[in-house]
Amino acid sequence: MSPEALERLLTEVREGSLSVEKAIGQFRSLPYEDLEFASVDHHRSLRQGFPEVIFCEGKTATQIRAIATALLKHHRPLLATRATRQVAAVIKRLDRRAVYHDEARIVAIRDPKQKLQGHVLVITAGTSDIPVAEEARVTAEVMGSRVETLHDVGVAGIHRLLDRQHRLMQARVVVVVAGMDGALPSVVGGLVPCPVVAVPTSRGYGASFGGLAALLTMLNSCAAGVGVMNIDNGFGAGCLAHRINVLGEQTAVSLQQSVKPKNNKKVKLRAES
Repeated sequence: MSPEALERLLTEVREGSLSVEKAIGQFRSLPYEDLEFASVDHHRSLRQGFPEVIFCEGKTATQIRAIATALLKHHRPLLATRATRQVAAVIKRLDRRAVYHDEARIVAIRDPKQKLQGHVLVITAGTSDIPVAEEARVTAEVMGSRVETLHDVGVAGIHRLLDRQHRLMQARVVVVVAGMDGALPSVVGGLVPCPVVAVPTSRGYGASFGGLAALLTMLNSCAAGVGVMNIDNGFGAGCLAHRINVLGEQTAVSLQQSVKPKNNKKVKLRAES
């Protein structure tokens, strides 16, 4: 249950349009809902600002359907990661607004009233890194961030990145997705004033060890302000980038309010004779 939904529920009780008994019934499922094979966390949106996300790998279609049904009774939007087209079809039968993002492997139901805020930039070193980057992009967008992308600007042709340096400087947080040697986050981290979220991918040849080489490079970055996600964890990067972005938005709003004049009275200066 979102803070807005909780406020509506309490308002209905206060106004008498909802009985106390029915409200208690809704509150019983607020912390979590026991489905035997899953404990669906309905309290997460209150704690973290977004409902529980379904990680689809390893779950059966029946389990995913039951979890999605439980979430959709209380929450919009919905996010299901590492999903197949078959899983997407299952969720679409529950809500026809569900959209399957093929490259990201995400099923998403967006909040139609949500306004995107801030500025997240998602960068890839190579075209092969785009699926992981798309998982980050879709995640951050569905959570409420405005996201732009910049692809194939790796260190093998650094002029491609430097030519778009103005775009880097406009972002509130940058997600850098790279496989192979994993060097791009260090370069970006040395160019921008904002936080950098580095995501190693499993793209590369034998000695990349499925992304381990890129991961170790990123963990040993000499650039300040670089945080590193697990290999291929685009979802984690998108979620973290969104939270950083939202904090920046709140700070920007607070600063704008603090510089507003407290009154509109005009002060007349009288020259001394």
